Amino acid sequence: MPKKGTRKTRSRVFAVAGIAAAAATAIVPTASAAGGTQPLIIGGQDATEDYSFMVSLQLEGQPFCGGALVDAEWVVTAAHCVAGAQPHQFATRVGSREYSNGGTEAGISQLVIHPDYTPENPQPGADIAMVKLDRAVEQQPIKIAAEAGGTETPTRILGWGQPCFEQNCEPPVVLQQLDTKIVADGLCSPFAPGGEICTDSDIPDAMGCFGDSGGPQIKGKPGEWELIGATSRDGDADPTCATGTGIWTNVTAYSEWIGEQTSA
Repeated sequence: MPKKGTRKTRSRVFAVAGIAAAAATAIVPTASAAGGTQPLIIGGQDATEDYSFMVSLQLEGQPFCGGALVDAEWVVTAAHCVAGAQPHQFATRVGSREYSNGGTEAGISQLVIHPDYTPENPQPGADIAMVKLDRAVEQQPIKIAAEAGGTETPTRILGWGQPCFEQNCEPPVVLQQLDTKIVADGLCSPFAPGGEICTDSDIPDAMGCFGDSGGPQIKGKPGEWELIGATSRDGDADPTCATGTGIWTNVTAYSEWIGEQTSA
């Protein structure tokens, strides 16, 4: 999960930790893969339930970003995860707690990056993309919420991102989750009000990190989860993961655009 504004290595969006150099160059110039290690969930815990909609985007079997299944064939992720890539360069695993086992494996047939996203000059907002699978999967998609919610709304983030403060630590095999909450826009900078979600955790030094980019931010409860965000980047000036707030693209603000892609 990159820190916005500077888009430093860490800020390039929680891309996969420890991804091999060959794989990293395969998707140049994607912010995540090209930028090397990116943020993973630090301070979280092993997933306490199955999330049928959770998607691992992978290069050579290693996770580099996350995503959320919103249709039998479509996944929402961060634009910086796939900008500059070609569909054949990576694959997915859908609906498993382990990135290397279970769920359904599927290839990619199409990448659609939001037209307002500019990888050569990243600005706050529009860090969102759609990934079309090469076949429909049986896992249950997640519903997009009508709105993200106000400050103090309880949320949860999910990912296989880097779980330690140092770069290049191994991604966890088991999906990590962390309970978070929406906080005031002013606690994140730079920030696009309405198009992004400023997020924090009551747990000290806990937040998304490299490799978590694109992964879902959800609200609700087991069996009734709704999608509100996609991991974008850090929310403060400190380039170290989990030392402050994080920024998620507000998926609910792009629901009309998402609907246009899935119905095309």
